[in-house]
Amino acid sequence: MAKSNRGKRIEPSFDAPRSRGAGTLSVSPSDRVLPPARRPSRKKGKKKARRSSRSRRMGVGGLLKGLVYWSIVLALWGGIAAAGLIVYYGAQMPSLTTWAIPDRPPNVKIVAVDGTLIANRGMTGGEAVGLHEMSPFIPQAVVAIEDRRFYSHWGVDPVGMARAMVENLSQGELSQGGSTITQQLAKNLYLKPDRTLERKIQEMLLALWMEQKYTKNQILEMYLNRVYFGSGAYGVEAASQRYFNKSARDVTLSEAALLAGLLKAPSRLSPARDPQAAEDRAQVVLSAMREQGMIGDSQLAAAISAPATRAAAYWTGSEHYVADRIMEELPTLIGTVERDVIVKTTIDLHLQKVAEKSIRRLIDEKGKQLQVSQGALVSIDGTGAVRAMVGGYDYAHSQFDRASEARRQPGSAFKPFVFMAALEQGRTPDSMRNDAPVRIGKWRPENYQGKYHGQVTLAEALARSLNSVAAQLAMEVGPSAVVEVAHRMGVESNLNPNASIALGTSEVTPLELTAAYVPFANGGFRPDVHFIEQVTTASGKTLYQYKADRIPRVASAEVIAMMNYMMTGTIDYGSGRSAAFGWPAGGKTGTTQDSRDAWFVGYTANLVTGVWFGNDNSRPTKATGSSLPAQAWREFMTAAHKGVPVAGLPGDWRPQPQMEVVQPLDGSMPLPQNAVGEGARPEPIPSSMSGGQMPGRPVPPADVGGAPQRRHQSILDIILGN
Repeated sequence: MAKSNRGKRIEPSFDAPRSRGAGTLSVSPSDRVLPPARRPSRKKGKKKARRSSRSRRMGVGGLLKGLVYWSIVLALWGGIAAAGLIVYYGAQMPSLTTWAIPDRPPNVKIVAVDGTLIANRGMTGGEAVGLHEMSPFIPQAVVAIEDRRFYSHWGVDPVGMARAMVENLSQGELSQGGSTITQQLAKNLYLKPDRTLERKIQEMLLALWMEQKYTKNQILEMYLNRVYFGSGAYGVEAASQRYFNKSARDVTLSEAALLAGLLKAPSRLSPARDPQAAEDRAQVVLSAMREQGMIGDSQLAAAISAPATRAAAYWTGSEHYVADRIMEELPTLIGTVERDVIVKTTIDLHLQKVAEKSIRRLIDEKGKQLQVSQGALVSIDGTGAVRAMVGGYDYAHSQFDRASEARRQPGSAFKPFVFMAALEQGRTPDSMRNDAPVRIGKWRPENYQGKYHGQVTLAEALARSLNSVAAQLAMEVGPSAVVEVAHRMGVESNLNPNASIALGTSEVTPLELTAAYVPFANGGFRPDVHFIEQVTTASGKTLYQYKADRIPRVASAEVIAMMNYMMTGTIDYGSGRSAAFGWPAGGKTGTTQDSRDAWFVGYTANLVTGVWFGNDNSRPTKATGSSLPAQAWREFMTAAHKGVPVAGLPGDWRPQPQMEVVQPLDGSMPLPQNAVGEGARPEPIPSSMSGGQMPGRPVPPADVGGAPQRRHQSILDIILGN
């Protein structure tokens, strides 16, 4: 038995001779994990290279497949997210059943007596015009530059959005929006102008709804009648009137291109602000129209050669003074304006332009020399209809209406009411007064340039505008009686019944002073002064119609005849000689202290016209009533009466034989005595002189204002002007 090796450790050895004897630990090559290294053959190397190339190709393809796969995944998730956003933001909107196109803000179309447009008023500034009514170039130009696929898309244009995105990326700025006309309309109608994702999604939803509910032409018509074109003009009609002074129905190709071009940047491209920029943009629109076959080469050439449009920076023209006045009166006639209306006025637009031209020309030529900067004119016919009203030199520069809002002292233009009060108390045009310096309390009224004429008739005193005689008459009849006559005739302002009322120291507007002369022209009747004849809806329904009710008589025919006799003297030989134009006419000049106000108010049997010149700050001028006002009056009345048959003034009063005037020995005011000769009429002695009543005073009919107002005054009352 072999000797036991128990207790002795046997270490494995890989270097000892290999033996499979018992107790020997060894590992054969076949027992190893890794096979023995072998030199690769050249053939096997080629196979391995081919396998590596194939792997690389499979790797590129796999990458592409991966990109496609993940793109699809992302697109799906993106679509799900977009759908979620649409659902979320759509839920913030009102229920679909409540969606409706909001009413377009109403427009007030104001027209002259012959239907000629004066102005549009309202938020839009123009009436709605049907697509079939407006110039066909307008919708073509807008579609060409704003939405060339308008008639093919369904409210949202993915192609247009993609094109806009590429354009914005290439330019590095947000130059295009990609919104369709339908989207723009939806935004204008319903949404705020915020550039947010929420607004964009809601805009798209509304556009899709509108495309389902309305036809393409209906959408385009709504868009063109509401979109902003700059300079305060909303809609094509307002823009056409604003920039071209014509209706959208008459717009030319070049003008339509300019309008369409404004939509990109209405304020910046407005021809009222930058005519050249507007013209350059219009050229782009014309090129787009040609590319899309909307116009031919000859049309393109003709439109490009058209001169650039020059628009006024602001609304201009004196007719806008009338339009403003109309808008003030309209609510009292028809209430709140809730739909488009047409207002037919009493204005003769031809006469309106004549008046404006005269006022502006005289100020341009003589304003600097005479230190005058403003003027106003009002003309009213015998029925009370206002035929022209100019409220200032330039409406664009100042919208303050000096014709109906400015209260100024009328000066001697107020004297007719003083003389009329005297006539109603029994005096006549040939009654005599002493034109000499007079003192009333502490007041010493003086004649113009300090000239006095001694004994004169009332007719001559009024014609020559003698202040001393007017002051004497005012105190004879009482200042309150003068105020009553003026109010009865049509003056509406508060008047102070003091001694100086004789020289027109209480302020009035040109409109009311002119209106107060109307009874002289129509025989003693006071009609309602009005600007509006009729108001109708766009469909023709009458909302208001002026009706001349019974016109009250405010002066007797005899008094009117005497007043007309006296006031024709103003133009025939008195202070208003420069106003004569060949028609029988009466009137009165007026010049206030330091010539701060210069007036001429005159009339024929056809028209009554009042003119004022001065300065807004009441700075003294070098003008008088017989200068600029009389000249403007003559120019206007000559144009207004061209081709009109000549007509005489109401009444046919003739002067009576002269009366002998006896000078009292005590030096007091002369008292007229009966003249020798047949037909002479006695004149009652004024009670203010004799202290008694006036026997035989003619009493006017009851409907002319009642009994003349009479007052007993103390010397203290006179001094204080009570």
